[in-house]
Amino acid sequence: MEILETVRKFCFDCMEEHDVQRVRLPETVTFKGEEVEFAPTYEYCPHTDNLLETEDLIKANDLAMKDAYREKRALLTSGDIIRIRKQYGISQKDFSDLLDWGKATITRYENHQVQDVAHDAILRKIAEDPKWFMEVLEKSRHKITERAYGKYLENAMKAFSKKENWYLTTSIEAHYAGFQDEAIRGGVDLDLSKVVEMINYLAKKTKYLYTVRLMKMLWYSDMLHYKYKGRAISGLVYSALPMGPAPEKYDCIVKLEGVHYEIAPVGENLGFRFKTQSDFQVKELARSEVEVLDQVISQVGTIKTKDLVSSAHQEKAYKRAKGNTPIDFCWAKDLSLAVPAP
Repeated sequence: MEILETVRKFCFDCMEEHDVQRVRLPETVTFKGEEVEFAPTYEYCPHTDNLLETEDLIKANDLAMKDAYREKRALLTSGDIIRIRKQYGISQKDFSDLLDWGKATITRYENHQVQDVAHDAILRKIAEDPKWFMEVLEKSRHKITERAYGKYLENAMKAFSKKENWYLTTSIEAHYAGFQDEAIRGGVDLDLSKVVEMINYLAKKTKYLYTVRLMKMLWYSDMLHYKYKGRAISGLVYSALPMGPAPEKYDCIVKLEGVHYEIAPVGENLGFRFKTQSDFQVKELARSEVEVLDQVISQVGTIKTKDLVSSAHQEKAYKRAKGNTPIDFCWAKDLSLAVPAP
C-alpha cells in the first residue's frame, strides 16, 4: 500500500476528525471478460483499518480501471482523448457534433465509457492528421457557430504547420514504396536522415549550392559510393530529367526538416541557396560516405553549374536511361569521377 498524502479531516468511516491517509494499492478486476490490473486510490482510516471510497474516488477509480483496460486493448485513454480535443481547442459537444456522434459521446469517453475500435480509429486519425480534421470541419461547419468554426480552423492550421515534416516524409516514403528494384535504389533502402545530412554536408563545403547543383552532387555522391563500395548512400532513386539526374520527389526532399536554404537570385530568377547551421555535425554518414562526398566536392564542387549539367549529361548512366525514367546504378562502374584514394 502506497501512502500518497495525509490530511486531517472528518472521517466518514469512524465518524471522527483525525489524520486520514490517501493510499494507492494494486488490484485486479474483471472487465468485459478480461482481467485488468490497475491501482485505485482510497482513503484509509487507521482507527478501523478500513479503506473508504468517496464519491469522487469512486469516479476516479472507475476511470482508472477503464483506462487500464483501454491500454491493454491498445485503445486511446481518456487522457489521450482530452489531449486530442485540446489540440484543436474544441468543446466536447462541438467535437461530437462535427463527427456526427451523439451529443454526449465525447463527454462519456472522457469520463466513464470505453470507445469502440471504429471511433478509436477516427480519433487517432484526427490526432495524427490535422489536414483531415480540417476536411471534417469544413464538411460539418453548419453544425457549429461561425465563431467556433474560425477558432477550430485556426488551431487546425497551426497543428498542420507543425506536422509539415510528417506530411513531407509520408509523401516521399509512399512514393518510394513503388521503387522495389534494388538496381535503381543502389542496393539500399531510403534513409531520409542521411539525405538531410548529405545536403547539409554539401552545403557546408560548397560555396554556392543551388537546387540544380545540389541534385547533381547528390547523384554523383550516390553513384560514386556505389562504384566505390557496391552500394549507394541514401537510397534515393534518380530519374533522367532534361536538366540531368534528379531524385524522385526532390521538391519535397529540399523542404524536409533540417534542410536550410534562403531565397537568392539565380541569374534573372530566384532560387533556393542551401546553407547549413554553424553547429552542424556528421552523425549518420559512415566514413566511406564522407570520403565520397569530399571526393565529389573536390571534383565538381567548384565548376560552373552549366558545366556540371553538361558533365552529368555525358555520363553513360544518364545516356542509357530513357527520358524521365529511373537511372540504373549498374552504370556506376563507368562513372567519370574517380573513387577516393585508398
